[in-house]
Amino acid sequence: MSLNPPTEHQLLVFWVGLLVILVAARLLGAVMQRIGQPAVIGELAAGLILGPSVLGKLAPDITDWLFPADNVQTGMLFTVGWLGVLFLLVSTGFETDLGLIGRLGRAAVIVSAGSLLVPAIAGFAVGWFLPMAFVGSDTERYIFALFVAAALSISSLPVIAKILGEMGLMRRNFGQLTLAAGMANDVIGWVALGLIAGLAQAGGLKLDKLAFTVVGLIVFFVVAFTVGQRVVDTALKRVRANGGDQLSGMTVVLVTTLSFGVVTQWLHVEAVLGAFIAGVILARSRFAEHELIRPLETMTAAVFAPIFFATAGLRVDLGLLADGETIMWALIVLAIASLSKFLGSILGAQLSFLPLREGAALGVGLNARGALEIVIATVGLSLGVLNDRSYTVIVLMAMATSMAAPPLLRRALSGWEGTPEERQRLDMEAQLASNIVVRGNRILIPTKGDVPSLLAAQVAGLTWPAETAVTLLTAGDASTVDVQAHRDVLFGRAVDHDIVDAPVADAVIAEAVLGYDAIVIGAPTGGETSEYVSEIMRRSPIPVVIVRGAASLNGRLPWAFARALVPVNGSKSAKPALELATQLSSHLGTQLLQLHVSPTPPTRMESLIGERGPDRARHRAILDEAASVADASGARASSILAHDPSPAAGILSTATELGADLIVMSGSSRDNAGVPAVSATIQRVLDGSDTTLVVVLVPEDDGSGASSEAH
Repeated sequence: MSLNPPTEHQLLVFWVGLLVILVAARLLGAVMQRIGQPAVIGELAAGLILGPSVLGKLAPDITDWLFPADNVQTGMLFTVGWLGVLFLLVSTGFETDLGLIGRLGRAAVIVSAGSLLVPAIAGFAVGWFLPMAFVGSDTERYIFALFVAAALSISSLPVIAKILGEMGLMRRNFGQLTLAAGMANDVIGWVALGLIAGLAQAGGLKLDKLAFTVVGLIVFFVVAFTVGQRVVDTALKRVRANGGDQLSGMTVVLVTTLSFGVVTQWLHVEAVLGAFIAGVILARSRFAEHELIRPLETMTAAVFAPIFFATAGLRVDLGLLADGETIMWALIVLAIASLSKFLGSILGAQLSFLPLREGAALGVGLNARGALEIVIATVGLSLGVLNDRSYTVIVLMAMATSMAAPPLLRRALSGWEGTPEERQRLDMEAQLASNIVVRGNRILIPTKGDVPSLLAAQVAGLTWPAETAVTLLTAGDASTVDVQAHRDVLFGRAVDHDIVDAPVADAVIAEAVLGYDAIVIGAPTGGETSEYVSEIMRRSPIPVVIVRGAASLNGRLPWAFARALVPVNGSKSAKPALELATQLSSHLGTQLLQLHVSPTPPTRMESLIGERGPDRARHRAILDEAASVADASGARASSILAHDPSPAAGILSTATELGADLIVMSGSSRDNAGVPAVSATIQRVLDGSDTTLVVVLVPEDDGSGASSEAH
């Protein structure tokens, strides 16, 4: 095998060109962001300025040196750009919520159909009536018209993803619909392109090639979401079990991305589609977390994506628009492409009973054609279907629609927060993302089929979001363990029951590293903390939630909780308890009693001036902050200020006075020496209360600052 590396001069030119492109793209991207526009506009403009349209006219010698007409030079530069779009699409796939798209299923299908069919029909008509001066010399009119139809119907998933990401719209309903429709546009568009390219090359239809692509894609999707998902799960589980090494995790991401990209490229569909599906598969794994892909997202946003969008602009020569007829038809094609995509999306949205404003946003977002359109135009030019004039028209349309999409999208969505259901979902996602314990990931409940673990399961089911999956873990002999009652109290959730032949603490810790919000443990009423619970507290890398039932229940489960008392003091150590209590209140309708215990009674002066006293104002600020958390969750909360030299005594007396049937507290699971222990306040409440207690213990090294006592 003979490998011919680039010469020293070719490498020098490559590195200089890459440096110039990156600096220009990042600078212009930053300028666009400063004036309120997405960076992608500046990145595309950087390519236009450095290419034949501007620098090529002003300083052709510099352009020729930076970007010579050399296959090796061009190949190296565009390889970096294609890596950029590949990484961008895997990140986009990771943010795609198939569950949400599934709930919007009818709308996704109809919007995709409308945004494809209307532009395709309009594009075929335009291609049929364009003057012969725009038709390639080596093609038939109907093939040219089909090619224009494909060019107008496609949307650019990379550009759409970049715009939605930069504008913070990825998680909006319309954002997910736009991604779903954009993916459908790309898949069908690339298949159609393969068909038309076959027609152009062979002068007729090649059914065998078309069948290979279509059948191959169907098989690819089936295998990716079955066998591929299991392989990715296994790999990520091993990464987690080995301590979550970031390099190992990144290896899994890159190997999955490249493998899927190779398959779709082999099927004559671009590798970017495979990368997008790889991102979806990675995100669906129960062992994945966002930190897995964050380094790749950072490098893509900082380096690879700007280079890709800038290199797309390098191939455009706006000087070809000097001819009046070309300008006129370029404007006509641009207008028809934009209106047909917009009207097709609006039509699909209306047939799906979506708000008109959401349909308009979909039409604007899907109108971005981007660099993939330029790739299609390049293919058409190389096949002789397009000539220089029609190529310029298609490229101009792609650049104009991509640059117009961000400001138009911003205008379409200005002041519109979406439907009440969507706002509630987005608020919940934002809250879960900021939480320490209740984050919507899987939870782990050790059990031997006993009543304490059943109560723990009940509390977890009433606290975590309904979509949160649960793993019931039994260590040792499970021949007599029956967890059907646990499944019943967790009704509607995905529940797994794993049986491990190992000591309880070892089994729980080994499982905990695989990606859980918390370990929820049922503790027997009365007595000291069991040895295995202390061991879990000492070793757990994640929060531990201990649930102890009231003695008065006599081994029965409570029907519900009427009043839940949660002590607050404004510290991070109290936040986990507030999370659990507010979630439970919002789900169950429990009255939430937010208690702040002041160790000193008010002075005579403070009693006279009331809320205006400095200490009273500080206490009220703590309670107001807790109340805002409750309001954001939709919890029924009331604030209580008590005075007692002993926080524990204040908590116990208030719980008795107000008839609280649940107390929720939080603190650190270890003391400063790393020994498993709870705070003196929590221990006194445990010893002195007959009420059901939930204690959230957070490891010191989780960054929550929960090492200080809640009071």
